Amino acid sequence: MDAMNMRTAVIVDAVRTPSGRGKPGGALSGIHPVDLAAHVLRATLERNGLDSRQIDDVLLGCVSQVGEQTMNIARQAVLAAGFDERVPATTIDRQCGSSQQAAHFAAQGVMAGQYDIVIAGGVESMSRVPLGIAASVAGSPFSPRLHERYPEGLVNQGVSAELIAERWGLSRDDLDAYAAQSHARAARAAAGGRFDSQLLPVPTEAGEVTADETVRPGTSVEGLAGLAPAFRTDALAARFPELDWRITPGNSSPLTDGASAVLIMSEEKANELGLTPRARFHSFAVVGDDPLLMLTGPIPATRRILERTGLGMDDLDAYEVNEAFASVPLAWAAEVGADPEKLNPWGGAIALGHALGSSGTRLLGTLLATLEATGGRYGLQTMCEGGGMANATIIERL
Repeated sequence: MDAMNMRTAVIVDAVRTPSGRGKPGGALSGIHPVDLAAHVLRATLERNGLDSRQIDDVLLGCVSQVGEQTMNIARQAVLAAGFDERVPATTIDRQCGSSQQAAHFAAQGVMAGQYDIVIAGGVESMSRVPLGIAASVAGSPFSPRLHERYPEGLVNQGVSAELIAERWGLSRDDLDAYAAQSHARAARAAAGGRFDSQLLPVPTEAGEVTADETVRPGTSVEGLAGLAPAFRTDALAARFPELDWRITPGNSSPLTDGASAVLIMSEEKANELGLTPRARFHSFAVVGDDPLLMLTGPIPATRRILERTGLGMDDLDAYEVNEAFASVPLAWAAEVGADPEKLNPWGGAIALGHALGSSGTRLLGTLLATLEATGGRYGLQTMCEGGGMANATIIERL
């Protein structure tokens, strides 16, 4: 299909569960991740008056595909949601950007004429399937040939966040101040009902969960200052003597349980069904970057998508940059000349949580709602990903 005949892919709806603390006793820790994903899939149909047989495909992101999240969790969720057995589904792993990539694939399939209606989303239960468990039960992903290329060894994301803080001259106070701001913005947005249109109450044995468990309204720089660095070891300190070790649990995103989904279709199909297109997918980019720094990918991804579109930072009305660690959006903002007031204006993952496979479509829903609340036209979403990658998406509010 040539560009002249390419269809427009639009977002009709975006939903998510509240964010639960990703540890035993967290608000959503009693729910199987398949059922957590099924909850947002079922709600997507019901909110829009759709029959599951109208869905061409379901694409879900999930990072730790082991145990309860294995065997193609997207397919298990489709069946658990009561969808017609003929609805297919697949699970995508582009690390933290898994559900953002799911949205890219869904929209690109619509634009190419291969889909009419798709649900893209993601899920992660970090309380039930702990981060890193796959490597612990099935061996290291770092093969002999990979070690040959990187003989000094790659590092975990926390150390990468430390290296970024060092390279961009970000002090502990800078990081903690950003983290406190994230909680303040998220608390203010929640109190103002900004998330209400997206949030799906989740019934549990302890009662209905209706709000994000990860937001701490009283967070202060002074309180965060008392937290110890999270990733320093003697071996790493010897390898990286230049580091002051500034990354703590307080200026990092918390382990989180959650699921999210967006309903994507062609503009023609939305009009035919009497549904309102809320935004169109304007452009996409995905890049690889330095796997040691790892989390700097949003910088070249943003540059690439702006070059492709001819847009500038001043043309963007809001940007959602995943707050895996405070150093990531701060370094990104410094490099691309971002307006701090447009950066995660309703708080980010430090406050709202980072349920790995779900975060991409969680950010996309937040970006859409922000544009609608402010009357903005263009929004940018980008997020760092394990192994040194990043996706970028620009949407245009309709």
